[in-house]
Amino acid sequence: MSEKEVDRLSVIKEVYTGQIKTKDAAELLGITDRQIRRILRRYGNIGKAALVSGHRGKQSNNKISSRKQESIMSIVRRHYYDFGPTLTCEKLDELHGIIVSRETVRKWMIYEGLWRTKKKKKRQIHQLRDRRTRYGEMIQIDGSPHDWFEGRRAKCTLIVYIDDATGRLMKLKFFESETTES
Repeated sequence: MSEKEVDRLSVIKEVYTGQIKTKDAAELLGITDRQIRRILRRYGNIGKAALVSGHRGKQSNNKISSRKQESIMSIVRRHYYDFGPTLTCEKLDELHGIIVSRETVRKWMIYEGLWRTKKKKKRQIHQLRDRRTRYGEMIQIDGSPHDWFEGRRAKCTLIVYIDDATGRLMKLKFFESETTES
């Protein structure tokens, strides 16, 4: 049993013994009252196995048979070995009338060694700079272009001087644009 099923079991036991109501159990588990009653009925018949999914360990109904997979991959190996998964899918559909999802073809091509996965780039972590210790030691200047006057005047930029040590706004002024001169 998974952790989720073990948690459900304790709540279902409480409902079964009458310690809590089905409505409260449904709210606790995030499922409907009807589903609680269905689980309770199965719990009364077969015990805690009622909480384990009946689909566990079974194959999906949509699984492509290994024989069909092999025939598709033989076409791919013969004609499209140097194509990417997306183009391979398009060609399989256009020329062979075979419709398979791009992701399925990609997984099969990776398994066969016809396609290599792209490595994720490592995110660079930039350490934040410590603020300056004294007021006035470093002033940051920033501009914010915006329709400050809500259409009553042309759009302009608010230039702000900010003290790094305290974060206080020192001076604010509107200009036509954010330039070195302004």
